[in-house]
Amino acid sequence: MSDPGDRPLTAPSADVLAAIRHARLLPEFAHLYPALEPDVWLTAAEAGAKVLFWQLQQSGADALGHRLLESAHFEFRGGWERGGGTDLRTRVTDPDG
Repeated sequence: MSDPGDRPLTAPSADVLAAIRHARLLPEFAHLYPALEPDVWLTAAEAGAKVLFWQLQQSGADALGHRLLESAHFEFRGGWERGGGTDLRTRVTDPDG
């Protein structure tokens, strides 16, 4: 019996790649996010982790509780679309669908 770790890795399908949310910092807001390079696409998870780590280093836990990636400061692509008829909420403060 072969070990599953011995199988070669295959590229993810287009559907999987489309489900991954990406974020790109707009250059005019670069001064607000020194941990990120503007105009570079990252997964939103990676961008959020970098911003969170930077905020915690600067302000400690006082920085928590705010949206990490303000939609006005970033361009987003991929991920799930909420549409009009979904109960999907990513934050307690999001309006009920």
